[in-house]
Amino acid sequence: MPAQSTVLEIRSSEDVVRVRQATREAAVALGFSLVDQTKLVTAASELARNTLEHGQGGEVSLEKLETGAKRGIRLTFVDQGPGIADINRALKDGYTSGNGLGLGLGGARRLSNEFEIESSPGVGTRIRIVRWR
Repeated sequence: MPAQSTVLEIRSSEDVVRVRQATREAAVALGFSLVDQTKLVTAASELARNTLEHGQGGEVSLEKLETGAKRGIRLTFVDQGPGIADINRALKDGYTSGNGLGLGLGGARRLSNEFEIESSPGVGTRIRIVRWR
């Protein structure tokens, strides 16, 4: 079955809340356990907040994936912000470019089954995560 996709804007704190809600609804619809729902929603929340605060806003594409009995959710966050100069450094726990705890990118990576990041200074960032049920 082809992926079912929804695109959500991330321009305000209320949009971050909407991303969390849409992610949870999709996870429930696909039969994710409460633990897996929580992991996915937490990762989505961190990445949506980063998109807003560091990427100066953007969007997320939420896709429900179904391949036979395998079900998952793919979230792709895109912004045209300042980009990340050193991705490896940004993925390390404790690194922060703002006032946060520095757990966002590394934490989101650990909470996902698949994690991809592309970023260029002055161009923006694209982060794709997948969580399988």
